[in-house]
Amino acid sequence: MTLRTRVTLLTVALLMASLTLIGAVVYGLLQGFLYRNLRSEIQASTQQVIRLIGERVQVVDILKLALPANVYSQIDYGFIRTGKLTLPDLLQAVEVVKGPLLQPNQRLVLPKRAYEELLSKGETWTTLSLPLEQGGRINLLVNAVLLQGSSGDFVISTVGRPTESIDFTLDQLARIYTATALIVLMLGAWLAYRLMSRTLEPLEWVAKRAEQMSERPAKLPELEGNNEVAALVRALNGMLARLEESWETQTRFLADASHELRTPVTAILGHVSYLLRRTPLTEQQRESLEIVRREGERMKKLVGDLLELSKTGGTWRVELSPVHLHTLLAEIAEEYGQSFPKGGRIQLEVPEDLWVLGDVERLHQVFANIVSNAQKAQASEIRLVARDLQERVVIRVEDNGEGIPPEHLPHLFERFYRVDKARDRERGGSGLGLSIVKAIVEAHGGSVWVESEVGRGSVFSVSLRRAEKQLPTLV
Repeated sequence: MTLRTRVTLLTVALLMASLTLIGAVVYGLLQGFLYRNLRSEIQASTQQVIRLIGERVQVVDILKLALPANVYSQIDYGFIRTGKLTLPDLLQAVEVVKGPLLQPNQRLVLPKRAYEELLSKGETWTTLSLPLEQGGRINLLVNAVLLQGSSGDFVISTVGRPTESIDFTLDQLARIYTATALIVLMLGAWLAYRLMSRTLEPLEWVAKRAEQMSERPAKLPELEGNNEVAALVRALNGMLARLEESWETQTRFLADASHELRTPVTAILGHVSYLLRRTPLTEQQRESLEIVRREGERMKKLVGDLLELSKTGGTWRVELSPVHLHTLLAEIAEEYGQSFPKGGRIQLEVPEDLWVLGDVERLHQVFANIVSNAQKAQASEIRLVARDLQERVVIRVEDNGEGIPPEHLPHLFERFYRVDKARDRERGGSGLGLSIVKAIVEAHGGSVWVESEVGRGSVFSVSLRRAEKQLPTLV
């Protein structure tokens, strides 16, 4: 997941959490405000009923005089049977009069819990749901007050008002807020994505310029301003300058060391060869000189590889032209087939009409190096196989040698890397061959990779661009 996407998702998540919190707070505050107003109106109606009861107004007229038309009301009357008011007394109270909104079959009957609270506190608030004649139900917020007389009687005044308008208002608020929040959320996500795109655009430019750099990077163009991206570019340029200086120092060192080592190594090999050919030697002397000659040859190859690297500076210049692949690989097979022990062979499976775009000398160096490594890995059979993939050609060098342990495969093309340092040193390996192969192939716009299994051999694959057959020119 990209940084732009992660930041956008985080922004959307924070915005969603904020909108949800704001919506919950607004909904709760509005709900509390509306219900407080409704409670105040119900309490005012209840106080009016209590006042008229205290003034001994006719019970039948109380509800008509005291209450607005949209109030559901009921007055119950009962007697205290045991000297102390109990819950059964309240439950056995009889209806005296109902408000005009209550139908004949309707009655405001409180839940038992509300009657218990009414007995203990003298007042209770609860909600009731009444059926309607036309179907459905209506929800009420109800306030009940208990009044006890001096002669052992009591009165329960029950007043309620519908909560339908409050529920409708809250439902509309929820719908409108949800729709508005979704629009704000989508707009916020779009704006966050655009903002992040504009913010990260300079960083993406820096990344693209860095990707386009060659193995020897050049400085990035300086940006105007003192923002973070400009500071990053300046820091990168400083780092690149130090890398360039280090690169040049390394290249000079390789060149100087190679030239200085080449002369004494050549002299050593010359004198050793002379001694082996022209002087009478004991068996021990000949064995010692053979060791010197073998180590000298290994050093000569190492010096040659170092000198090659110093000349190219790590970047290989190639002159591309159509190369007849069968001819190239046949030369490799003929050249290295003679160095096989008895019974070894190199098989060639290459179409006659297959051409690749490359530098013939450099490609010869690539496949010669891979085949030579296969021979050093004790392979008795090597197959050079070419496959035409329309725009690309893949050349596989398959051997049945020792194979390479899987933990070494990711590092195989690194400079000076050896799978078995002691064994490679005995076989004359410098650790530079495959890194040179990779550099040359990449200079051709191709790629190289390896598959291997210990005890079953290795397969080196080289992918190159396909070329059309080169036609002869008339002079």
